[in-house]
Amino acid sequence: MFNHHDITRNACMLHGPLAYQGYDWWWHSFTAQDAETGEDKPFFIEFFVCNPALAEEKPVLGQLPQNKVIGKKPSYLMVKVGTWGENACQLHRFFAWKEIRMHGHAPYQIEAADCLASETALKGSVRVTVEDAKAHPEWMCDAGEMAWDLTVDKQIAFNVGYGASKPLRDAEAFAMYWHAEGMKSAYSGQVVFNGRTYLVHPETCYGYADKNWGRDFTTPWVWLSSNCLVSKKTGKQLQNSVFDIGGGRPKIYFLPLDRRLLGVFYYEGREYDFNFSHLHLMVKTEFSFEERDEEVVWHVRQENIHAVMETEVHCLKKDMLLINYEAPDGSKRHTRLFNGGNGWGTVRLYDKKNGQLELVDEIEATHIGCEYGEYDQETAY
Repeated sequence: MFNHHDITRNACMLHGPLAYQGYDWWWHSFTAQDAETGEDKPFFIEFFVCNPALAEEKPVLGQLPQNKVIGKKPSYLMVKVGTWGENACQLHRFFAWKEIRMHGHAPYQIEAADCLASETALKGSVRVTVEDAKAHPEWMCDAGEMAWDLTVDKQIAFNVGYGASKPLRDAEAFAMYWHAEGMKSAYSGQVVFNGRTYLVHPETCYGYADKNWGRDFTTPWVWLSSNCLVSKKTGKQLQNSVFDIGGGRPKIYFLPLDRRLLGVFYYEGREYDFNFSHLHLMVKTEFSFEERDEEVVWHVRQENIHAVMETEVHCLKKDMLLINYEAPDGSKRHTRLFNGGNGWGTVRLYDKKNGQLELVDEIEATHIGCEYGEYDQETAY
């Protein structure tokens, strides 16, 4: 099931009831190098659409005070870009649906003005002045400017299987769906951020691309992924490897399931599958998240009938964003959604042999994409 590319899952899913209360987003993250100093800098680019059936002449912003009072739902394309680490920021540019040109089928392509996202290319620009950011809290963003021109080569996919298959999409069984068409992706091109140029190379971008869609978000919300991996066994970089963990507490037909995560480690061509929807694997997951003074820490232990994967990830809070989204019903319940692009940690992979655990490898991971948040009323910080 894994490493099966399926670009039909990357098509826009906002039809039927999801056209009136639904979101769909295409997320891309990668590391670039400063053209002058060679220093690493991680970036993200996301195209987020919601509620096409509620379109008006201008983008409808759900956090606008008068819209909150009357319960008006958002409707727009939000081009969301930014960086982590020093000067971490998120920048938003909104378009009304009438400004958007979209292929309604695979391969997907979405365009508005100079902004474009497709399976193989990303282009665009976002500019937010300090004055506008202050005057428009409903934009939910910082000040700054970024322009980009990139090609994308999605090399290894994480196909979550039946959980996001057409029957369950058509039935709108889950509140939030996930597909990672490029959990290992090679980007090339350049980014200009606040006047500085950054070069993006396939060998050093450690790129990632996925999408989520649905009628609501999940709480808790967990994501951990990296393909910048070094084997402690050999001391060498793993060239054909990537891990990806995501999920939290999925809802099926409005009933929350227990805390569940989907996970995979594609280890030098061998797939370790920790997908709870594959019932025959009898997947068990334990995870915790801890906020300390200066960093946040994830612990995840996933087990199936064949193997065990133990993951520990750290990220400095000063390098992270509290990333902003509003749900398609206009609510903003995630106000402390930690999001980073330069986490680090270790992954231990074990095979089960004759009732014993046998270490396959201990892997040092860097450039980890990482996320965690819980809805306000359930928050336990």
